[in-house]
Amino acid sequence: MVLVKLQNMLPSIRAILLAALSALSLSAGAVDASVLKPPAGAKAAIVIFEDLEGPESASAYSVVWDAADAHKIPVMLYDFPLPRHNWSFDAAVWARYFDTQDTKTVKVGNEFRRYTYANQKQISRDNLQQWVQKFAGDHKIILPSVNDPGGRLAQKVKTDFAFGQRIGVEHPPTIWVISNGGVSQPLVEEASERELNQMIEEVLRKAPPAVAAKRPESRKSASRHQQR
Repeated sequence: MVLVKLQNMLPSIRAILLAALSALSLSAGAVDASVLKPPAGAKAAIVIFEDLEGPESASAYSVVWDAADAHKIPVMLYDFPLPRHNWSFDAAVWARYFDTQDTKTVKVGNEFRRYTYANQKQISRDNLQQWVQKFAGDHKIILPSVNDPGGRLAQKVKTDFAFGQRIGVEHPPTIWVISNGGVSQPLVEEASERELNQMIEEVLRKAPPAVAAKRPESRKSASRHQQR
């Protein structure tokens, strides 16, 4: 009798299991990087979510820029400072400040990121300010007495982090090659030069024509890092 009841219940149990698996699949599908789009006028771009205190991000930084330069496509940097890294967030805010010092010929913010990665092993929470001051002195930049007094730059870092979480970023660096026609599979925590170049070439092959940039009204439409 019990066996008969169990046999009768099997279809229902199977349906429940299938529904649960379907729900898990839908949840995984909700991690959708297709929201990432290249800057106007670009056929493709490299997107990287980075952590200035992360050794993997330090290793990936030059690889990403070398690949982007070789293929003449932009890089879109997003901040993703992990909470367990105790100076990464403050460094990201300083990088945002140096973005405001960019000139037509020098991307000061990106120079600071490269400088931070190059000296990463020597930087700590206690001496970060000294490294910031050295960089500013070398570039003849006067630092504010208080960085980001209104919290505007810090909020931009937080916005990047929240956006990364929404599309499923967990471990920086997470890297995509994107076009208006699609998004590559991500590279997570490592950036092989060969693999990244192959991804770029594949995306460029399939990419639709670039969307023309709109004429800026009163100021240039490009923002920090590269055109985001």
